[in-house]
Amino acid sequence: MSRASGVASVARGRLPRRVAMLSVHTSPLDQPGTGDAGGMNVYVVELARRLAALDIDVEVFTRATRGGLPPAAELAPGVLVRHVSAGPYEGLAKEDLPGQLCAFTAALMRAEAAHEPGWYDLVHSHYWLSGQVGWVAAERWGVPLVHTMHTMARVKNLALADGDTPEPNARVIGETQVVEAADRLVANTAAEARELVRLYDADPDKVVAVTPGVDLERFRPGDVAAARARLGLAPDALVLLFVGRIQPLKAPDVLLRAVAELAARNPGLRSRLVLAVVGGPSGRSTLTPQSLGELAGRLGIADLVRFTPPVGHQLLPEWYRAADLTVVPSYSESFGLVAVESQACGTPVLAARVGGLSTAVADGRSGVLLGSHEPTEWALALDQLLTDPARRAELARGAVGHAAAFGWAATAAGMAEVYTDAIAARRAGTALAVNR
Repeated sequence: MSRASGVASVARGRLPRRVAMLSVHTSPLDQPGTGDAGGMNVYVVELARRLAALDIDVEVFTRATRGGLPPAAELAPGVLVRHVSAGPYEGLAKEDLPGQLCAFTAALMRAEAAHEPGWYDLVHSHYWLSGQVGWVAAERWGVPLVHTMHTMARVKNLALADGDTPEPNARVIGETQVVEAADRLVANTAAEARELVRLYDADPDKVVAVTPGVDLERFRPGDVAAARARLGLAPDALVLLFVGRIQPLKAPDVLLRAVAELAARNPGLRSRLVLAVVGGPSGRSTLTPQSLGELAGRLGIADLVRFTPPVGHQLLPEWYRAADLTVVPSYSESFGLVAVESQACGTPVLAARVGGLSTAVADGRSGVLLGSHEPTEWALALDQLLTDPARRAELARGAVGHAAAFGWAATAAGMAEVYTDAIAARRAGTALAVNR
């Protein structure tokens, strides 16, 4: 199903009036780049806002992680975030949350019961934990369940970083159940859609690819010199940028090792080289900013690495504009929102050829994709790009053009089409059952 046909199809069908959107393990109000907050948080926020612009009211249910939060908070006109009490506020990692799904589900049922029957027309769950709750809610309310995986255990386990912990079998089982229960499964890319069918035996007729977007008004080219001045970066520095959570999956250690090799193979670059790591620790990850700093010290590049805590979307474009290259060495990415944000700001990307990054980056036109995680190969690619400003300028022009195709309005139109089709299919199935 193409996104381009979304608006026309929506016009023919019945849009939901109100959607219950579930984000159990991470709140859309949390700062991306730390803990369990990342691209999914941005996705939920931006999608909900754009759906509200289509006159679809969205209520996002998320677990309360600290005391004193209001029961509900307006994220934007037409978007309400509901804080659900399920388990202790603090000290509960994502891995512990399956034990709290019953409490979360009960709270969701109570919230719906406070309204007249038929309050929600559809449930849209994000990540498998939410899918488990959404499965029960959609069945109880007699409405469609639309589910977005964001990441999948079987995909992650096929491409683990050295020393990383495999996703547990309980998650694989839970994901398989959600795949079977959902009326529609939304994949970020065509490649992810194929993985759902191949690895989870999903019904191909229920799988739809709707590509995420980027805020093209916020993330756009700007004054590089001014951005560097504001961030305290030298005008002639060669700036490499890493944005994201500090965890083995994102492979920041691969990047540090590559920078160390780069500095050794091309000493002339060292005096100008800066690696900016913008992000924070993630859950029980074995990697932390401190451990990365210690690694940088052992590699002899501590003076080249600048660690910065996660920043909001007001400042993040400045980092992209200030960089010569954004580097995304992840072992697995369902899409690669950082890559698209960077390109929208005019900064090309060096990324791993994994998952959605093959869609997010146009290899050879907006950036370069590598099919290996060997630091030596990354060092060579960095050397070639940093010593060829004409090539970087060419990629920068291609980056802006490539990113222009990813707008949240198109994502919302595509999602509204999915909602409309799911509602129509559910109604047709109900009518067929009644007439038998």
